[in-house]
Amino acid sequence: MGILFLFSFISLCYVQATVIDPADMDALESALDKNKVSLFFTESPTNPFLRCVDIQLVSELCHRKGALVCIDGTFATPLNQKALALGADLILHSASKYIGGHNDVIAGCISGPTKLVSEVRKLHHILGGTLNPNAAYLIIRGMKTLHLRVQQQNSTALRMAKILEEHPKVKQVYYPGLPSHPEHHIAKQQMTGFGGVVSFEVDGDLVTTIKFVDALKIPYIAPSFGGCESIVDQPAIMSYWDLSQPEREKYGIKDNLVRFSFGAEDFDDLKADILQALETM
Repeated sequence: MGILFLFSFISLCYVQATVIDPADMDALESALDKNKVSLFFTESPTNPFLRCVDIQLVSELCHRKGALVCIDGTFATPLNQKALALGADLILHSASKYIGGHNDVIAGCISGPTKLVSEVRKLHHILGGTLNPNAAYLIIRGMKTLHLRVQQQNSTALRMAKILEEHPKVKQVYYPGLPSHPEHHIAKQQMTGFGGVVSFEVDGDLVTTIKFVDALKIPYIAPSFGGCESIVDQPAIMSYWDLSQPEREKYGIKDNLVRFSFGAEDFDDLKADILQALETM
């Protein structure tokens, strides 16, 4: 799924949101022309199909109409993508993921010009949500090895994505580092690495996919990503468990979809584990 949100603030108590496809620039221009848009918000890459938004083009279009651009760059990491340098006004990261890097802290961060971040800080003082000292320590610890972990995760994910794309028991692979990805050309322009998450559809139904996931020995089964340990997630029964199959399919979430977050383990070990699990199907 890849969706962009454009917010029009009608009054102090009402916000109207317009949802568009990340690749549809005509829809973006139409929404900007028809509405008094205040904020454009999206992930890039998006979850779980890793769709990529042309941040520079989007920023130019939005700024012409006086709209701010906020990018959630969690899947990209601060190392692989510099959204502010590409024209975005604000950048969000879930520090629980790559920045913390050890699956043991809950935190987030926002970056941008002092004027904008100061406004967020004022609300933060009112609403709370202050990071406790131990969580702050864990974030600082994680940042010390961020570049080493991301380099390994970038490399492992790209190599495994190529292998999975050629495997007869895999129907589709979603990874911006592959030429087959619909926004590969955008990813190459604005990213220096493509991240550690690869999504793919195995050749099977819900039960067959569960069998594949359960056969994996290295990754933890959990709805997170970006840590030292590899994590695997079957969205149909985890992130989207509360939706019926027809409702999930509206968002492109099929029963056989798997999201794999590669950690810092040895590449050959991960490769052998995934291949043996595929053979159990």
